[in-house]
Formats: sequence, structure tokens, C-alpha cells
Amino acid sequence: MCADPPTIRCVKVTTKTAMMREDIAAAVQRVESVLQRRPATGIHDDAPATAHWQTGLRVVASHANGTQMLTDMPTELGGSGDKVTPGWLFRAGLASCLTTCIAMDAATEGIGLATLEVKVTSRSDLRGLLGMLDGTGVPVGAGPREIQIHVLISAAGVSAERLRLLVENSNRCSPISAATRDAVPIALRIEVRAA
Repeated sequence: MCADPPTIRCVKVTTKTAMMREDIAAAVQRVESVLQRRPATGIHDDAPATAHWQTGLRVVASHANGTQMLTDMPTELGGSGDKVTPGWLFRAGLASCLTTCIAMDAATEGIGLATLEVKVTSRSDLRGLLGMLDGTGVPVGAGPREIQIHVLISAAGVSAERLRLLVENSNRCSPISAATRDAVPIALRIEVRAA
């Protein structure tokens, strides 16, 4: 029932990559300049993710721009087993978000990354998904028990300490890392319609 952990890799550095790094740094500096003058412009609603049940345990999640992602569960739980699970999407989001933050921060610091790979793994108790109790009668939590993030990074001429600091600062500012670490409250609103 385990899915491969998500791994996000950075491609080989080229002249085009260096130009992109400069473009990213300039874009970040423009946004920071606006936010310093008008901090309230930083507050915004994030794009909603809408999930529609298709059949069985297959679900399609959609973005307003038309992007769609199918999920399903493993065959052991009644799914087809041929799509990624929602839990894998969570880990992929965490890996992708941190990779993006590291790349942005590296660009603003003028660091030319040669390698960047972020791998997120987690360990969960399936009993929580099924609403089961542990041996003492306490409900087992449905979320991961532990999450590990492994970052592989290199940059020519940049010290290991500076790269470690870059990753630590990026992780602190990564929105999905922060939401997980800070346990953002979730407001559940239920609308029941007649069938």
C-alpha cells in the first residue's frame, strides 16, 4: 500500500538556467518592494482545490485554471491502485513547495544551484484512516505519525554551511511546511443537498 515518496529534482545548470535565476530574483525583489510599501497586498485568498468523486474511490481534484489530478486508493482498500493517493499528493505538495522556496531563495541570494532534490517520506497508521481505536480505546490519528524531509543540494563555490542555512530558512518560509508544522486550524462547512 505504500506509494513511492515524491522526489522533486532540479535540472542541469545552463546559461538559460542562470538567466531564469536572475529573472526569479528580479521578480521576488519587485514583489518584496510592493509588500514593503503596502503590506496588506500580501493577504489574499489562495486558489481553491475542488475535488469531485467520480466512482469507487476515484476522485478528480481541479484547479480553476483547468488543471486536474486523479487520485485513487490502493486495491487493498477497494481502489484501483493505478493512481496516486491523496496522501502522496500531500507529500508531493510539501516536496514541491520546499523545492520552490529553496530555488527562489537561492536566486535572490545569487546562488547558482547545481543540484536540488527534495524527498518527503512519512509514516502513518492505517487504523486512523479506518476510524479504529488503539489498544486502550483511544482513536488512532488519521494523519502521518512522522514526516521526514531529505534535501540534497549543491552549488559550486558555496559552503555547506551557507547551503544548510538556505534550506533551513526556506523551510521556515515554505507555506506547506508552515501549515504542517503550525497545525493551521481547518474550518469544516457541510452543505447537504437532496439527492
